[in-house]
Amino acid sequence: MENETAETQDNERINSILARIDKLNKIGIALSSEKDTSQLLENILIGAKELTNSDAGTIYTQTDEKTLKFEIIRTDSLNIAMGGTTGVEINFPELPLYKDGKPNVQMIAAYVALEGKSINIPDAYEAQGFDFSGTKAFDKNTGYRSKSFLTVPLKNHENEIIGVLQLINAKDESTGEIRSFNLEDQQLAESLSSQAAIAMTNKKLIADLKILFESFIKAIAGAIDDKSPYTAGHCDRVPILADMLAKAASKSNYGECKDFNPTEEDLNEIRIAAWMHDCGKVVTPEYVVDKSTKLETIYDRVHTVVTRFEVLKRDAEIDFLKQKVELLEAGKADEIPALEAQMKEKIKQIDDDRAFIEESNMGGEFMSKERQDRVVAISNYRWITPEGVEEPFLSENEVYNLNIAKGTLTHEEREVINHHVVATKKMLDTIPFPKNLANVPEMAGSHHETMNGTGYPDKLYRNQMSLPARIMAIADVFEALTAADRPYKQPKSLSASLKILGFMKKDQHVDPDLFQVFVEEKVYLDYAQKHLRPDQLDEVIHEKIPGFDTGQENKE
Repeated sequence: MENETAETQDNERINSILARIDKLNKIGIALSSEKDTSQLLENILIGAKELTNSDAGTIYTQTDEKTLKFEIIRTDSLNIAMGGTTGVEINFPELPLYKDGKPNVQMIAAYVALEGKSINIPDAYEAQGFDFSGTKAFDKNTGYRSKSFLTVPLKNHENEIIGVLQLINAKDESTGEIRSFNLEDQQLAESLSSQAAIAMTNKKLIADLKILFESFIKAIAGAIDDKSPYTAGHCDRVPILADMLAKAASKSNYGECKDFNPTEEDLNEIRIAAWMHDCGKVVTPEYVVDKSTKLETIYDRVHTVVTRFEVLKRDAEIDFLKQKVELLEAGKADEIPALEAQMKEKIKQIDDDRAFIEESNMGGEFMSKERQDRVVAISNYRWITPEGVEEPFLSENEVYNLNIAKGTLTHEEREVINHHVVATKKMLDTIPFPKNLANVPEMAGSHHETMNGTGYPDKLYRNQMSLPARIMAIADVFEALTAADRPYKQPKSLSASLKILGFMKKDQHVDPDLFQVFVEEKVYLDYAQKHLRPDQLDEVIHEKIPGFDTGQENKE
């Protein structure tokens, strides 16, 4: 009979151990999949309390300042729950690992962090060598009795202490009485602490890698903006606009937007793509990116052309003086006033032509055929170089640049600029993006595509692009229209920018559903109030915006 009883007890003990090991495994699996740091720490403490049947516990994390920070506090019998996901802030001061330069071995948690080994105390009131004055003061104020303590270090994969797990007052499962932590409790707590430390380290490594990656991306974007004073801030502002439009689209039921339900990870992927959308500009020559006038190369060649005009004026004056002397010698002084008037008219024409060339050099939205013809006519003037050689007043290259119809870039230079999209795609395709960022190359590399297959570089149609890629296109266009740092144009007002964007929607250059959301949800206004100059914030009347469906607003 005694043998049967002993055997039954052994079986119960074995079953209890197996059950606790099974629970330990389940907790370990749960820890490895938890993404939220606060929830992770909370799960560690709750799991440890369940495994050891403890009434209370605390998790500390070690800081760079060599202190232990309270992260989670739980005392079931007093209904105390602080830190973690509770939203209750822990205001206790951090525990120093050193005092006056010496190890703080009087405090048990600090001692465990310093020594890296567990401490199991049956009764804190009878323990020697540790300072439990704070514990006793807590007991006195609350009527609690802190008795058994099990304090375990949390070590990462490099055997470094990253925190401390402390459990208080183990309870007998049958009676509920406070008992000491036994060897099984300690082994299970240490095993859990090992798994917990790995989970915490992995979480921190992932977070650190994410911060490093995003910082690297922002550094590249910043370098691109710094490369040219004329695009400064572009790579900062496009992500802001893209994020605003993505969030607005996720809340809209208009068109394709009703099926757009991005997670926080999806929104982060869009932001990363927006940061990277112009990374290919690192290969674009500065003289093209910074070309603020039509004749600019390493320097603005308009100054050379202006000098030629001065040479024409000088030669006209010299010719007048020579003819004047000849008339005086021939006794024809009465013809001099007419000759002088003719010279002055010629000087005036030269000054007018110079002003015209200087104005044309600045670029703009459109250069008419008449103005282009006048450039050609001026180019046919003849002038004498310092070497005494007669040449056309303007070279073929100067005429070609001065007759740029829009902006300051020639077709070839615009191709160089556009090549940054190809470079962006090539650069991003070489990066082994993780699964949650796998769509970044497609999103970032399609911001110059249109909805009708006329875009760059792949001539994609609307149904060949993701919605985030189309978001990128609108963000890029609207930022460019309203930017106050472009070399060839003044920043446009809010109403003028929306008018142009509306025509682009009608011409199938930007996505119609996203354009509707952009206007209807006043994404443009939210952005403008934070990032545009006050003089750009004019009145916007939705009914006057081309391509906008005013009937949709009336349905709301």
